Amino acid sequence: MGRPLSTADAPHQTIGKLIGLAVFASDALSSTAYGPQEMMAILVVAGVGALPYAIPLSFAIVILLAILTISYEQTIHAYPSGGGAYIVARDNLGMHPALVAAGALLMDYILTVSVSISSGVAQIVSAFPDLYPFRVQIAVFFVLFVMLVNLRGVRESGSAFAIPTYYFVFMMYLTVSAGLFRYFTGSLGTVVNPPSIEHAGVVQPLTIFLILRAFANGTAALTGVEAISNGITAFKEPRSTNAGKTLVIMSFILGTLLIGITFLAVHIQAIPSETETIISQIGRTVFDSRGFLYLAMIISTAVILIMAANTAFADFPRLGALVSVDGFLPRQLAFRGSRLVYSYGIVALALIASLLIVIFNASVTNLIPLYAIGVFLSFSLSQGGMARRWWKSGKLSPGEELKERGSTLRYEKSWLLKMIINSVGCVTTIIVVIIFGITKFLDGAWIIILVIPILVFLFSAIHKHYARVARKLSLDNFGAPPPMVRRRVILTVAGVHRGTLEALRYARTISDDITALHVSIDPEESIRLIEKWKKWGDGVRLVVLESPYRLFIEPLLGYIHEMDKIRKTNEALIIVVPQFVSRHWWNNLLHTRTADTLRKSLLNQQNIIITEVPYQVEENDRSKE
Repeated sequence: MGRPLSTADAPHQTIGKLIGLAVFASDALSSTAYGPQEMMAILVVAGVGALPYAIPLSFAIVILLAILTISYEQTIHAYPSGGGAYIVARDNLGMHPALVAAGALLMDYILTVSVSISSGVAQIVSAFPDLYPFRVQIAVFFVLFVMLVNLRGVRESGSAFAIPTYYFVFMMYLTVSAGLFRYFTGSLGTVVNPPSIEHAGVVQPLTIFLILRAFANGTAALTGVEAISNGITAFKEPRSTNAGKTLVIMSFILGTLLIGITFLAVHIQAIPSETETIISQIGRTVFDSRGFLYLAMIISTAVILIMAANTAFADFPRLGALVSVDGFLPRQLAFRGSRLVYSYGIVALALIASLLIVIFNASVTNLIPLYAIGVFLSFSLSQGGMARRWWKSGKLSPGEELKERGSTLRYEKSWLLKMIINSVGCVTTIIVVIIFGITKFLDGAWIIILVIPILVFLFSAIHKHYARVARKLSLDNFGAPPPMVRRRVILTVAGVHRGTLEALRYARTISDDITALHVSIDPEESIRLIEKWKKWGDGVRLVVLESPYRLFIEPLLGYIHEMDKIRKTNEALIIVVPQFVSRHWWNNLLHTRTADTLRKSLLNQQNIIITEVPYQVEENDRSKE
């Protein structure tokens, strides 16, 4: 995916606040396009008269945003190496809460890609209804596109997505400003030909439970707030300062747009619908048509929603690498590709998100119930861990330091105030988790409630495997390995030719105890082989195994197992297999890969070694020249 970058180039791949906002804030900013809609989609069940409740609910969500911003700003400065909820919970609450946070965040990042891109495609479909039947294919295409851009590297993906991000912010502020101006001058009016209410005829009473469901849906707009705290290492120095300022800017934009969009949607009497988004309805009402400005706004919204997946592509691989380094995910996730990005994590995220889009038919309404509960659970664990960190800080003496895995703990004069701030954030987010879990349980939240414990179990199983392997490979209290007394060599012979003699010559360097082994399928061919072996076998004994059922591997394995039974302690059994190697890979398909089959069959047998002796076959024989 471009010119390989050396490890020394890593410091030069960091980003500033301008690009950082595009990389890590696109998820949060884009959620203003679907957060108000999903909130109003619940309220409309009680009739259009319930939609004005969306405005006070949006203010409540912005208050929650302010609490989270203050809390995560503290986290950014306390943990300048990043890691977010996983590192905070690991250092302060223990490994199991950390794994819960990791599982919740990884699920959230997967759903971020699925939801944001599905929502972006919904914007496109709103403007071009003929594309509705192809929304799943379009969504998967955009997932793969964002994956390819991210495989290029952090700086490249940030630069590519910066212009769409700021274009969206400009267009949304232009739309909201124009809408508010027209509202206060009395010229705004209401949406023309709104979509029909999808719940018509099934009006429910407006209850506290319904309002809480709407609030839970609206909190989806806050997913992505934690992204900056997870990606601090991507920022230029001073990293914490740049990351903290980016977080505050992002929260200000998110909060003002959330209130502005909700306010306009209510006053133009927009109807939440799968066929046309409220953003589309606001645009054509504010701009009086589906003209240039409307299309410019729809394009900006669709692009930012698709680009919002970039936040997950920036953070999912980083978090996966942190967890894999601790031994709870496959080690491959910690490997950086040639462009200094965690390529395995990027590809894994794209594949899983695409699968969810296909399963849920690219429907934002169907995906939203799975969303937010995981990230708010990680919010709670992060804030709880930070509160405990400040409590530990208060127990230290001035000037005293305590080195932890993720940071260095020092005495803080304002530890009590900081502990109260994070405690308030923890309690608030726990309340949201409970609300979300209860109100959205039957709608699909039960899936996440079930999946997270399963993920934690898998993390633990992977860690136990790595621990077992480490114990088996450890040299502690091992001493010197016992010497090999003898080496028995079995040379498989399918025919007598140059490749066989090359393997025999190699076998001679290993041991003098060599047995050539041939499986006889065709008696006449075996007779000719025996005669040639007498001439070329250099006195090595040849054992011929009859195979009346024309099997080849089974007799070989039977003989090897018999030799293994009589093998003495500290005696190695070495199987030497001649192997043709052609210059072109497709020619190799024409030859039997005996060594591969034997290797797979004998892999778990101790003191049995399979050695493949390649013989390069030149396709163009130049010996006649």
